[in-house]
Amino acid sequence: MTAIVLTMVSILSLVTPVYQTSAKAKSVPPKAKQTKAVAVKKSVKAPVASVKTISYPLPDGRAPFVEKIPNSVVSFDMLPVPAMPDGRKVFMSKFEIQWDVYDIFAYRLDLTESEKAAGVDAAARPSKPYGAPDRGFGHKGYACLGMHYQSALKFVEWLSKKTGKKYRLPTEEEWQWAATAGEKPTVLSAKELGKVAWYWDNAGDKAMEVGKLLPNAWGLYDMLGNVAEWCHAPAGTPYNKEPARGGCWKDKVKDVQYTAVQFWQPDWQLADAQIPKSKWWLSDGPYVGVRVVCDAE
Repeated sequence: MTAIVLTMVSILSLVTPVYQTSAKAKSVPPKAKQTKAVAVKKSVKAPVASVKTISYPLPDGRAPFVEKIPNSVVSFDMLPVPAMPDGRKVFMSKFEIQWDVYDIFAYRLDLTESEKAAGVDAAARPSKPYGAPDRGFGHKGYACLGMHYQSALKFVEWLSKKTGKKYRLPTEEEWQWAATAGEKPTVLSAKELGKVAWYWDNAGDKAMEVGKLLPNAWGLYDMLGNVAEWCHAPAGTPYNKEPARGGCWKDKVKDVQYTAVQFWQPDWQLADAQIPKSKWWLSDGPYVGVRVVCDAE
């Protein structure tokens, strides 16, 4: 097979302590709503920096593939992540999961009208969202967002069932290994961050279309900023203490780094009048989305 060479800019990163830098989570007070108006950059010039290359297939034979949702025209790209030091091998979605994929799950678009009327899968699919789930940021080409961790879990279960593959949320270790392209992280400056991440200084107070900035050295886009990404919570993790990594569009430089982690906050569901609060949607939390991994067979 002819090797396909992707040239990426190598961005190394390390974070100053952000939401949490130890195993024990610290209480983070809700942030005041930001109203700063920022002009959105329409184009980003490729930076002058050292570059890496990654060739496919990898030495272990793995290559990128396109996952197609059965009985639809929707698909998404998966990339092989080089093996971790402990030997783990996964594929990871090239981009954050977008609305066209999540819509099929959330709105049961894969079911017939009679199946919907009969309540097929009703308990395993999201309830009706609070208004427009994309918050008017954009839909086609944009990362799905505002789902609770429990909803993200149900999504990967559904995706596994639909495709016959083992999809899941990445562990924090897998996420950071992929995000830093296997390197020891160093702190990103505002200038460096602006090349790879949508955040407070360049996002215009909203989530942005995926894949418009530079990828990391392994070809993964938007690992930092845009939307924080739910990661797998180990057994025994307290409810609403599940981790989301990488920071998001509303965060400032110090909070959009590769070791940044944040958790559910009460103000993410402030307008949710349900008791208990919804396990599907974050009424006031358009900050978190999903990136998936698939175990290598």
